Amino acid sequence: MALVAVLALLCAGTLPAASTAAVDDQGQRVLRRDVDAIRLAGVTGVQAEVRTPRGQWSARSGVADLGTGRPVPKGGYFRMGSNTKTFVATVVLQLVGQRRLSLDDTVDRWLPGVVRGNGNDGTRITLRQLLQHTSGLYDYANDLPVLTSAEGYRRHWNDDIPPQRLVAIAMRHKPGDGSWSYSNTNYVVLGMIIKKVTGRDWSTEVTDRILRPLRLTHTFAPHTRTPQRRAYLPHPHASGYEQFTKGGPLIDTTRLNHSWAGPAAELITTTDDLTRFWQALMDGRLLRPTQLAQMTTTVDTRLGGRYGLGIARLPLPCGGWYWTHPGSVPGYATRAGVTGNGRRAIALSLSSRVPAWEPVERATDTTIQHALCRTDHQNHQDHRDHRDHRDHRDHRDHRDHRDHRDHRDDYNSPAIPLRRTGHNT
Repeated sequence: MALVAVLALLCAGTLPAASTAAVDDQGQRVLRRDVDAIRLAGVTGVQAEVRTPRGQWSARSGVADLGTGRPVPKGGYFRMGSNTKTFVATVVLQLVGQRRLSLDDTVDRWLPGVVRGNGNDGTRITLRQLLQHTSGLYDYANDLPVLTSAEGYRRHWNDDIPPQRLVAIAMRHKPGDGSWSYSNTNYVVLGMIIKKVTGRDWSTEVTDRILRPLRLTHTFAPHTRTPQRRAYLPHPHASGYEQFTKGGPLIDTTRLNHSWAGPAAELITTTDDLTRFWQALMDGRLLRPTQLAQMTTTVDTRLGGRYGLGIARLPLPCGGWYWTHPGSVPGYATRAGVTGNGRRAIALSLSSRVPAWEPVERATDTTIQHALCRTDHQNHQDHRDHRDHRDHRDHRDHRDHRDHRDHRDDYNSPAIPLRRTGHNT
């Protein structure tokens, strides 16, 4: 998974033109400085983009290739990791809005006998629990050698793994107790259900329901490419590097068949596409009010943050919160987030991951704080907007406005960590 942050927005028409230009210039300078700080904290390359009502800012730092030293390209492609889950959750909730399925449907209704064995029981797991990571299903990603070591990567980087096999891996393990526990298996099962309901692959539904309407022309699932190209990123891109062991070499993991990730973490994108998706999601262009309220109704992860249906809510030290879904795969970390009204968004892509991740995370925290905890009056308006929409969410959310760095431990799983965990999505 990886890093993306959210920026608080500046309301059009609230400041004189000269003052607005000064604020925009300052925002660009701060973003550039913060991106440099993330690179200096220990990654090879960073790219960031911010979208607000007044315009768009971007910044890059570091190198795209350690061998040639070429700079991180503008508009480069990257693997978004578990941001994919939010796209898939949006498709599921659109189908709910169309009454083609229900959040209270069981897995067994759509996939009879698929989730069964070792105490796993698809007749007792609902779609809501899959979306919310309260199903108890084991995370198959823990058992994949390609994610855990340099040797595993070299041996298995181009393996093609069907979703049925991934679910079967999870079925070898007993389920958890149903409390919040992050598992990629949940979203692989959801992808299979989307196909059962619609007759089409999950990525086709994402394309027709989200990518085409929003004109996100640089976002796609690589398994839709020819077999020879499924493991590759299109140009331009920054190479991704993974340090599997502390003090070990940086391994170029840019080439990687992401069939192991599928609807849990497979999508490729750009910062421009990703920020536009998050804004469209939160401003109501993708989901009806009822379904958006369902998505943003959260449960306590017991670790400082909250999780809805394919979306995470993180508190800010200045008050209020933002919506996000971290993403991480070998070589790439992504964090994307958006204010509650969808008016300001930021996406960050980091093109390396190392075990000593805390300095990088602190630098990213600072970027988020600088972006969201503005001192101008519009930031206070954004926070009022968040409070006005609280009736869509659990009122207990306020008690979790602790230091959002505590939330990293929520994601100490192979799929959505705010810190690097060796493998994840």
